[in-house]
Amino acid sequence: MKRAKKLASETPWPRRKVLKLITAMGAGTAVFGRAVVSLAQEKAKVTEEMIKQAEWVSGLELTEAKRKMMVNSVNNTLEAYARARAVAVDNSVPPALYFYAQPAARGGEKVVRSTIKVSTAGARKPAAEEDLAFSSVAQLAALVKSKQISSVELTKFYLARLKKYDPVLRAVITFTDELAMKQAEQADKEIAAGKYKGPLHGIPYGAKDLFAMPGYKTTWGSVPFKEQVRPEKAAVIERLEQAGAVLVAKTTLGELAQGDVWFDATTKNPWNVKQGSSGSSAGSASTTSAGLVGFAIGTETLGSIVSPCTRCGVTGLRPTFGRISRYGAMALSWSMDKVGPIARSAEDCAIVFNSIHGADPRDPCSVDRPFAWPARDIKTLRIGYVATLFDEDRAKNIERAEQKALAQESQEFDRRAIEVLKGLGIKLIPIKLPDQYPVSALRTILNAEAGAAFDELPRTGKDDTMVQQTPNAWPNSFREAQLIPAVEYIRANRIRTLLMAEMEKLMAELDVYVAPAFGGVNLLLTNLTGHPQVVVPHGFRKGDGTPTSIVFTGKLFGEAEALAVAQAYQHATDFHKKRPVVPTTLPPEEKK
Repeated sequence: MKRAKKLASETPWPRRKVLKLITAMGAGTAVFGRAVVSLAQEKAKVTEEMIKQAEWVSGLELTEAKRKMMVNSVNNTLEAYARARAVAVDNSVPPALYFYAQPAARGGEKVVRSTIKVSTAGARKPAAEEDLAFSSVAQLAALVKSKQISSVELTKFYLARLKKYDPVLRAVITFTDELAMKQAEQADKEIAAGKYKGPLHGIPYGAKDLFAMPGYKTTWGSVPFKEQVRPEKAAVIERLEQAGAVLVAKTTLGELAQGDVWFDATTKNPWNVKQGSSGSSAGSASTTSAGLVGFAIGTETLGSIVSPCTRCGVTGLRPTFGRISRYGAMALSWSMDKVGPIARSAEDCAIVFNSIHGADPRDPCSVDRPFAWPARDIKTLRIGYVATLFDEDRAKNIERAEQKALAQESQEFDRRAIEVLKGLGIKLIPIKLPDQYPVSALRTILNAEAGAAFDELPRTGKDDTMVQQTPNAWPNSFREAQLIPAVEYIRANRIRTLLMAEMEKLMAELDVYVAPAFGGVNLLLTNLTGHPQVVVPHGFRKGDGTPTSIVFTGKLFGEAEALAVAQAYQHATDFHKKRPVVPTTLPPEEKK
């Protein structure tokens, strides 16, 4: 009693001090999530008031507007938990997470790369600048190797184009002129001395601005980081330097790798500058599409290569998880982030990939696996197609005439692509993707990891400085992630293990399968399981002339086979050779 009286008489702690103490004790995210769940169980839906009652446990102080923005997402998340809870997970199933007690010992294997020969037979420098600008990596390599054009000339050429069209496309965050000219001069000296390194030697490229490069800003496309300069050099940039490539620009990405809106602008689609480029590898796709670089490097966690390549009409390779080191790249989701090339053809993607894949002790998830290019004859491959995604009437449940017409047009492009493949002598095998698990509910994994990667933003209020402040944008997602219990995250990863096993069964009967780029759950499914995917253009819409795409998915570490089928498709079509006409000024309605 005496102690109780003493406590009652003591000066109460300020609320903020209590929050800091609880956060320091670790009573944060999981407890907050359980508090919200507990409150929600008493009523049908989570309300703003419930969030307010529970938020103190996490150390967050949210405004009324932020609670209002969160409420729908929280309810959707709880529904996802319920779907995941409906899956019976035996105690023997581990989560899809791996701990390496000695990470530095991994990746010590010798990287074995294919020797890709550069033939100069018949190579001739185009008379027209536009023809040079849109040349493939293979064509540019032949010109550089045969000394018909120097790396310095090619670098100046692409830098000039970048600066001519970037005021419209807004696809570059930082030009790296000084570095580019040094690298180009070095390449020319090496080639003159007979020390030709291969098909990327002297070729200008762009890298998404989430890859660190000492001496240059690495902004991650975001307001809180727009002045950031990092000391490390990204592994992918190191490997491209070793191959003799020339970095001319750090290209845009949607803020913290989401979409095409970054801290200063919206990156545009060269095929229609009234339209965003999509993202998050926005500038990498836009500059490649407009013929402003030889190739570019992007990343994907959930569609960030596939989506902008589709919008901009270029070819992209999202490799198997772990194929390319992510050292020096911004982390969004440690178990889903992947690095890949964006180029004008599947062959170009193969050439670039050959130089950048392989284990790196600084990325404990990276591995060494063989990559043979050119790949074997596609007629020896077992190639499937997701029958339901091609056969079902996608327009049947769409009421708006305009949207219905777009769905029908897209489906027609997909069906034509299937006919092209059959015309190549490929016997397509109808397949069905695993459907016994709630794939969409597993997005919790990405949300939780992204929330952890940027935990400091909502805790410091820096999330308020970000450009996008909508229910689906990162600031709201980061706040919502504070409500995800650790148990739910781990359970989702255990279901992911089951999903991976089902995909392993499916791919045991196949080498490659083809699907619509955004059909069903295929995009999320394959990003969760880590399978490689090649995206290629396969048509242009009548209404606005913008591109559409189709994807080829391979076995784990089966990039060569997926690229081979994509290359065969491109040899039979010319969609990847189409060029956008990019204006040098924006339409009045698009100007700020």
